[in-house]
Amino acid sequence: MGLFKRMKEDMNAVFDQDPAAKSYIEVFLTYAGLHAIWFHRLAHFFFNHRLFFIARVISQISRFLTGIEIHPGAKIGRKLFIDHGMGIVIGETSEIGDNVTLFQGVTLGGTGKEKGKRHPTIKDNAMITTGARVLGNITIGNSAKVGAGSIVLQDVPDHSTVVGVPGRVVVQNGEKVKKNLDHQKLPDPVSDRCDKLQQEIDMLKEEIEQLKGRK
Repeated sequence: MGLFKRMKEDMNAVFDQDPAAKSYIEVFLTYAGLHAIWFHRLAHFFFNHRLFFIARVISQISRFLTGIEIHPGAKIGRKLFIDHGMGIVIGETSEIGDNVTLFQGVTLGGTGKEKGKRHPTIKDNAMITTGARVLGNITIGNSAKVGAGSIVLQDVPDHSTVVGVPGRVVVQNGEKVKKNLDHQKLPDPVSDRCDKLQQEIDMLKEEIEQLKGRK
């Protein structure tokens, strides 16, 4: 696809997603999410040609101008729509399919424990809403939705909706997923750690008593 056709396709994606868009000239001049995508394509070109310094300079200029940080190594498909994109971060090994929507403050990041492919893969038609964090080498399925403020650390199936911290599937294939919401049985990592420490103390006391009995 030619450059200008690709740019027009990007702008049409804005019209498809944003009812506030009134004209091509308005979208061309004022939509920071669109500018960030165009900057990224240029940076990604240089990145693929191993001109890493130039690629990073372009990405940093884009970050300064748009408030959106996309690593030049990230792979982005067609018709990505970034709505009110301030604060979005997309990591180096992220892969984004076609017709994906990202809202303000979304992070496609790593967990700090992985090497190689360490950022998420977002499949076609997925939507990740405001403030969501999708972390690690995981996959967000086709047409999946991630709720605002969620932290997602595991794969999300196709046609599912995920909410919460950590993220859990609440809707799959149009049907609600039943969950046990007995808050008394929810995991408490602090309590679990205290219980483990108590078990270790009890074991040490028992060993001390056994040693005393041998004297």
